[in-house]
Amino acid sequence: MPTKSHGCNLRRGRYSEPDRVYLLTSTLLQRRPLFSDFRLARLLITELRAAHEQQQVTSLAWVVMPDHLHWLIQLQTGSLDELMRRIKSNSARQINQHLGTHGPIWQPGYHDRALRQNEDLQSAARYIVANPLRRAW
Repeated sequence: MPTKSHGCNLRRGRYSEPDRVYLLTSTLLQRRPLFSDFRLARLLITELRAAHEQQQVTSLAWVVMPDHLHWLIQLQTGSLDELMRRIKSNSARQINQHLGTHGPIWQPGYHDRALRQNEDLQSAARYIVANPLRRAW
């Protein structure tokens, strides 16, 4: 029996604070491994870079796994919800156009964790970039 996503529950109590560092995770719908296709992963990466270049975030580290994204950012402007809505919407539109499909590709919601000031950014970045080593595909 499929498990129900609780992504929407993550929105409760969410607070976006400029200059705060966040670890963000978002998963593809039904954990489809779309990003195993390098071209589709590049479409997502283009959106991550756009958010950085437009100074909405400072990207500190990221990894695109076959079925999910980990992204360590320092939020500059806007909210986490606005950021993730934009990244997921734009990447879905580009991926659907590339595949000749339509509809959602991301699970609703996302997971965020604000890092405390005394937390080690290097440890969080290492966690992200080591994710492919921990996950056997």
